[in-house]
Amino acid sequence: MERNDPLKFDPERVETPCFVVDMDCLRHNLSILSQVKDKTGCRILLALKCFAMFRVFPLISETLDGICASSPDEARLGREEFRKEVHAFAAAYSEKDVKELVTLCDHMVFNSFNQWRRFRSLVEGAGRAIDCGIRVNPEHSEGTVPIYDPCSPGSRLGVRFKDFKDEDLSGISGLHFHTLCQQNSDALERTFTAFEKTFGPSLHGLSYMNLGGGHHITRQDYDIDRLVEVVNRIKDTYKVQVYLEPGEAVALDAGVLVSTVLDITSADMDIAIMDTSAATHMPDVLEMPYRPYIIGSGMPFEKPYTYRLGGLSCLSGDTIGEYSFDRPLTVGDRLVFTDMAIYSMVKTNTFNGVRLPSIYLYEPKTDTLELVRSFGYEDFKNRLS
Repeated sequence: MERNDPLKFDPERVETPCFVVDMDCLRHNLSILSQVKDKTGCRILLALKCFAMFRVFPLISETLDGICASSPDEARLGREEFRKEVHAFAAAYSEKDVKELVTLCDHMVFNSFNQWRRFRSLVEGAGRAIDCGIRVNPEHSEGTVPIYDPCSPGSRLGVRFKDFKDEDLSGISGLHFHTLCQQNSDALERTFTAFEKTFGPSLHGLSYMNLGGGHHITRQDYDIDRLVEVVNRIKDTYKVQVYLEPGEAVALDAGVLVSTVLDITSADMDIAIMDTSAATHMPDVLEMPYRPYIIGSGMPFEKPYTYRLGGLSCLSGDTIGEYSFDRPLTVGDRLVFTDMAIYSMVKTNTFNGVRLPSIYLYEPKTDTLELVRSFGYEDFKNRLS
């Protein structure tokens, strides 16, 4: 959703707090990803760690080739609800996890050769074909936020070339790296150039290369032509199947979080207390950190009335940010946070017993809002004992 676009539905029509996912926005993103597939022959996977609303898997699976999972539960969700390829990667697997994953996965990527050697017999004895890969660390940083940079100093993710070069690759079908976060294709091109200098020769004779996620393919300024060139060069040079596993690109700008003003107070500045919470409903606001956009708002003091927006939890730092508005906020006003389908929905929690936001699906073709799921006391209680 562009910042100058009007909201397609009346926020008064929903109970808050709630996520609303727009089917047309998903279709738009999928049409772009379909073009990339057509031009490259690559396979594209949905990263469930970013977006796992299985109610819309039937739509997404019409275009994408499968899912990538970080746990047995994600893999099971992909197998049962997406019903196409299931890939898995974790920084480390337990034996219990591997015994479950080999019943669910088509591809498993290992973060170290120690893990591969430990579990190779379990994978090869699973009675079903499972391609195995190794995650590598190209030691080339493109990330600007250290917590999201897999190539930062001391990173636990991926095998560095000094620990890779003398290893036996028998039984390994592909290599994988994941180095990007919300970035354009120039960052991928630079990363693969760094990868190629060390790991490139090892790709010959393997069957696939997984370029991970973090590709903001459906963003308006994304250079798709460059992505196509990079993917086709890899495919033509090394004769491998190329995989991409974006999460954000699939559901970018496809969802909003609708919230209601509960109270207006004043401290060092005017404060609006919301029925949502950064700590429980959008934790990346505190972790990343970042300032989500609110439809109709401005930067602090850009518009006549500025407020600090606070969540309803007891955490002192549960603040969403400072925003300005054309008119004073009043109790009962609805505020709409944009681009909330990605990561926010999967990271929600029930700290303080704060209830999870309901989930709606909006179909613009019929102007229909479907309440897909609401949450109550039992959802909180059953997590704890």
